[in-house]
Formats: sequence, C-alpha cells, structure tokens
Amino acid sequence: MENLQKKTDSLKNIKDKVTDMVKHVILWTLKDELSAEEKADIKKGIKEGLEGLKGRVPGIVDIKVYTEGLASSNADLMLDSSFENEDALKGYAVHPDHVAVADSKVRPYTKIRSCLDFEV
Repeated sequence: MENLQKKTDSLKNIKDKVTDMVKHVILWTLKDELSAEEKADIKKGIKEGLEGLKGRVPGIVDIKVYTEGLASSNADLMLDSSFENEDALKGYAVHPDHVAVADSKVRPYTKIRSCLDFEV
C-alpha cells in the first residue's frame, strides 16, 4: 500500500509540473461604416497577419482566422488559436510582431471584440 501511495504522489508531482495547453478564441465585429469591399480586404489582412505569426511568436501551437461565417452569425470573423501554455499566451499578447498586427490590421477596424481563453 505504501508503494502505491509513493507512485500516486510521484504522478501527482509530475502532473503539477506539466502545464496545460491554452486556447485563445476571439470574435470580432467590424465597424458599421465599412463597405462590403473594405470588410473583405480587412478580413484578408487580419487573416494573413495573424496566421503569419506562427513560427515567429514562441509558444503558438496553431493559429487560424475564419472569415466566412454563415448568415446566422453575428460576428464578422474569428481567431482560433492554441498555445503551449498560459505563459506562452501572455508572451504572445505583448510580442512586438503580434502587437504590430493588432495595431495596424485589427484595432482600427473593429468595433466589438469578445475573447475566451481556456485550458484544454
């Protein structure tokens, strides 16, 4: 029984050291005053900019931007990204390449941003 307890304690210590992968999901609504053509160009730029961060920002496991929602949608585009852990997500938030994309391609054109971050 004592041996089983040691194994259980050992496994618990290993699990405590392993960090969980994190999902970072954002929905954006673009500004109303933008034309359909402008919105299409902006969505393309956001997609290219954010997806281009993979391999440039440490800790990104996967990053995809979806720009073609169904008519039933009430958002214009979605970011679905995965990070090695919460620290990697925090690093992404302030990484100069990410900030440059956010400041030039996202923030000037969006009116609503909803975010959900969670462990998987």
